[in-house]
Amino acid sequence: MKLHDTLSGELVALPAAPAEIGMYVCGPTVYQLAHIGNARPFVVFSWMARWLRANGHTVKLVHNITDVNDKIYEAAPGASAQRAAEASDWYLDDVARFGLGAVDAYPRVTETMDEIITLITDLVDRDHAYSREGDVYFRVASFSEYGALSGQRPDQMEDAEPNPLKDDPRDFALWKANKPGEDTAWDSPWGRGRPGWHIECSAMAARELGTEFWIHGGGLDIIFPHHENELAQSRSAGHPFAKIWAHNGMLRFTGEKMSKSVGNVETIRDVLDRWGTDTTLLFFLTAHWRKPLDFSDETMGAAAAQAETLRNALRGDARTEGGWARFVDALEDDFNTPAALAVLHEFARQGALDELRRGLELFGLGGLGTPVGAPEAVAKLAQLRFEARAAGDYAEADRLRDEILAAGWIVRDAAGVFELVPSS
Repeated sequence: MKLHDTLSGELVALPAAPAEIGMYVCGPTVYQLAHIGNARPFVVFSWMARWLRANGHTVKLVHNITDVNDKIYEAAPGASAQRAAEASDWYLDDVARFGLGAVDAYPRVTETMDEIITLITDLVDRDHAYSREGDVYFRVASFSEYGALSGQRPDQMEDAEPNPLKDDPRDFALWKANKPGEDTAWDSPWGRGRPGWHIECSAMAARELGTEFWIHGGGLDIIFPHHENELAQSRSAGHPFAKIWAHNGMLRFTGEKMSKSVGNVETIRDVLDRWGTDTTLLFFLTAHWRKPLDFSDETMGAAAAQAETLRNALRGDARTEGGWARFVDALEDDFNTPAALAVLHEFARQGALDELRRGLELFGLGGLGTPVGAPEAVAKLAQLRFEARAAGDYAEADRLRDEILAAGWIVRDAAGVFELVPSS
């Protein structure tokens, strides 16, 4: 498989199976329910891991949880540890509903403090970092390749955190001295405090995958400063680090980048409750992983319709064998899921059901072909709707149909009977 590498701007070929592939994907900062945009890197890179395993690779997929961060202190003053623990569980519960089962490790910052302190100490010893009044800063000028990943010019970068303690406004924090109101802190050679955001991922990746691994994934929005700083500090410590930097495009809410700060988001939980797992997974298939993806009722409705088309095909008879090689070609070429989805629809039209099931299973959509019984409450609503239609009360029948749809089911009428099928 070839994947686009942000650093080189080129497609880079992964080694042939059974080579071991280490994958590190930046996860959420946990202080509230995760929004649906957080699910995209989780889903995309889980799919990649599943594909590589299906083709004979040994894969270790690591997806971290950032449970030490300014946002957590701000969200839960005096109770940041409790909030982080709760929100971590919320996130893990939510992504488990996708049923992909691809992640091998979910390291947390709070479990990696020794490795973080050791890495910072190494950078100080190598003169790539310096301490000031309990803080430690990375010396950007000491890394000549700084800016190569993001395309930023070091001499034009604005200081995100003005601080007179810095030797250079561009320098960034590796360790922060404990401040009033921050209720969690750890002992270090520089005093009590806690790590900066960027060093956390460098340490967790090295602990789980070693100092060199194949793929580092995450959203396009964290190339700078997060991944730029990870690259600088890791390589300054002598770690070759990631061979491929893979950045997924942003999820946009009706055309705009989703943002918790302005409130135009829906949580993973809300989306799965409303649309179901199958529709949500199919929605993520519809755009190339490096491109933006618009989230709206219209795009989710279109995904639900596609899911139903594939579900209906699986209820039919197998008529032929499909060309599996076309599906392989789509995914081997920069993991092109829209092209792969088009092939799945071809399988459906041709009646190549073995290949259709095989492809759907890869993306966690194997349940599309499995009959599911409706809950008793939904079945009762469907019976009431059937009776309303028989009595000519079509307004009530329509109201009940909408209630059934909101519960995640579609009711179909045929020759004096009705059928319930999942809406996703």
